[in-house]
Amino acid sequence: MNNTDRLAFNGFYESCKACFCILFVFFTVTVSAQGSMSMNRSKYDSSLLADTNMLSTGDYLEGLERVYETLNKVPTVTASFGRISEIKNKLAADDSTINLLKERLSLNVRTFNLQNLQMFRTLLNEMTDNANGYNEVIVSYDKDLDGTKKEIAALRKDTVIRQIFRTRALRDSFSVQIKALRIKRAGTDSIIREATNTLNDLRAHIASNELAIQELLYQTNVQLKSIGPKAFLKEKRYLWEKRSSATDAKYPEFNQMFDSEKKINTYYFKNTRSNRVLLLFTGTLFFIWVFYNFKSVKNHGKMDILEDLNLRLIAPLPVLSSLALILALAPIFDLQAPTLYLELTQFLLLITLTVVFFKRLPKDTLLSWGIFVILFFALSLVGLLGFSSHVQRWMILLINLLSTVFAVLALKKLKPINGNYRILVFAGTLYMLFNGLAIIANIFGRTTLMQIFYTTGVYALLHTVALIVVLRLITEAFLLQVKASRMRKHYSDHFEWEGISREFSSIMAYLAVFIWFVLLTAHLDILEFFSEAIGSFLSTARKIGSFSFTFGGVLLFLGIIWTANFLQKYVAYFFGETGDDTIESANAEHSRLLITRLVLLIAGFLLAVAASGLPVDKITVVLGALGVGIGLGLQSIVSNFVSGIILIFDRTIRIGDVVELGNKKGKVKEIGIRSSTLLSDDGAEIIIPNGDILSNNIINWTLSNNNIRVNLTVTIAKPYDKEEVVEMIKKIIMDNEHVFKRKTPSIIISPLNGKWSTVKIFFWCNLNNTDTPKSTISETVYQQLAEKNIETL
Repeated sequence: MNNTDRLAFNGFYESCKACFCILFVFFTVTVSAQGSMSMNRSKYDSSLLADTNMLSTGDYLEGLERVYETLNKVPTVTASFGRISEIKNKLAADDSTINLLKERLSLNVRTFNLQNLQMFRTLLNEMTDNANGYNEVIVSYDKDLDGTKKEIAALRKDTVIRQIFRTRALRDSFSVQIKALRIKRAGTDSIIREATNTLNDLRAHIASNELAIQELLYQTNVQLKSIGPKAFLKEKRYLWEKRSSATDAKYPEFNQMFDSEKKINTYYFKNTRSNRVLLLFTGTLFFIWVFYNFKSVKNHGKMDILEDLNLRLIAPLPVLSSLALILALAPIFDLQAPTLYLELTQFLLLITLTVVFFKRLPKDTLLSWGIFVILFFALSLVGLLGFSSHVQRWMILLINLLSTVFAVLALKKLKPINGNYRILVFAGTLYMLFNGLAIIANIFGRTTLMQIFYTTGVYALLHTVALIVVLRLITEAFLLQVKASRMRKHYSDHFEWEGISREFSSIMAYLAVFIWFVLLTAHLDILEFFSEAIGSFLSTARKIGSFSFTFGGVLLFLGIIWTANFLQKYVAYFFGETGDDTIESANAEHSRLLITRLVLLIAGFLLAVAASGLPVDKITVVLGALGVGIGLGLQSIVSNFVSGIILIFDRTIRIGDVVELGNKKGKVKEIGIRSSTLLSDDGAEIIIPNGDILSNNIINWTLSNNNIRVNLTVTIAKPYDKEEVVEMIKKIIMDNEHVFKRKTPSIIISPLNGKWSTVKIFFWCNLNNTDTPKSTISETVYQQLAEKNIETL
């Protein structure tokens, strides 16, 4: 190393040494200062040295309490599974029904009644819906139980709980709580395990039943479809063919089959009761309706006002008529009912109608009805006695022959009854025709066709008579309602009810024909075919340009509009608002009724648009086009419509008011949506557009009251005592009962010339009765003036 390098190294060494000394001094001072500060801090706040993450005993107890709360939820949740026992019982009933149906469907198709096969299908569909309902309940229970399980699992991640169980000192401190907790956990695990197993067993049971139900549905549908083609094939021997001895015996399984059908029917009625409840509600409502109106009329002592209505079927205690209504409508409320139920209800209907017809029909007609009842009973009895098929066929053949002969003779003697002659002839002809077809089908071994034909013929005639009775019952009840409403409002006892009855009956007849057609097609086993064909036609989308629609939507739209119009028209009749005599008692109720009618129309339109499924955007386009039409040529129609609404709410004129509109004067008979009607003193009905009413000056004589000032003029000769004449006339006026006493009459005497004077007499009376007081007062004034020898002109 040379001198230069040595000098450089020594300089570097001295520099490092100096830096090291400086750093050592700085570090020493800093440490001393920190130590002094720490001592001072500890002197004043020693809590700053504590560990803030340390848990207290209360924290541990709070953690254990959370565990207890979570475990206590388990019994509460499982206790909410209240429908488990109910579902178990229903599944047990489903099991027995499924076994019965399996047994019945395993038999030969020829042993089946078509109505029962349809009932089996309805019952299986109902069981499917029930199974879906059970599944929804079980799934909801499962979700609640899974939620509780997740809460328990979440406790394992709780650091406080984990520390208690991992630290021996803490386990010793809380040994009592931990021991109780372990006992609680064991009980909870048992409850959860039992509930889980129960829910899993139920789900498996439901799934098994669903598979069995689907299989039975498939078999039922196959057999129903096979009945149609096989019905035209030979199923039995020809009636004249020799039979084997085996066919002479009774069906060995008849009693067993009958018992199984009873069990199936029992299950059917227990699980498909909603429609029958609605039917009973309808009958009860009809009973209350008729009973209330009869009682109301009777309490007012006016039973005699009902004589002109010729009420033949309803009575003050309408038990029989309500029962007839229920039994007549029973088939339409339960189209797929079992055969036993159908035959029982129709037999009860026959008995009820027989009681109704007794003493109401001519003897010949009543006798014919009695024969029909006997034939119906005989036909039903054949199937219940369990005879061999060959004997049954001969018995049915005999009954069908008697029924055909009876129909021919009855049609010859049938006379028009209450305008239903053509309907009864048509139904009687069908009865004769189907019995004849049943005879042919029976002879040639087509037993299924035989069964369909003879049941259809019997029920076609029975339903025709029953629906005629129902139509008459509803019409009579409606007329009773109108009469009772008018009586309660103190209207005239008489009104022109024949036109109302005829119009109402014609509308209800369309509904009765529809019900009859549905029942006829159901008995012929073509209702489903018609429903599918018509449904497919109505639901198929059609297009006109970009506008898409279905005939079903259009029909639904028109149907709702028609129903709304029907209701708004007959709601007035329902409350007794009919005839010109109701104008005399006009009040605010007329306006409320008119508002109700308007609301029905608007609500009907909105409901029709919503229910029909017609595209709203297209309707908006139509309304826009309608707006253009209004601007071009429909101003007057819209003006009248809006004016009608204004008249309803503004109450400028009301029904019953006496008004003058221009040169027209009369009493307001009706305020419609487009026009209003005045009834003149001569009886003429003046129809005035509502727009014209609001655009002209209106003189309303009865806006606030019915008072009118009447004036008389009498010319008398001089001399006379003015005060004596005035007092005499005032006394005559005040003595008249038709004059308003609260308003003082006015008498003004003015001289005409030197010999004669004019006496002007003014007094107030009711607007609706001016002629009587005017005539009486005038006659009395002239009479008393003559007695005082005062000459008059």
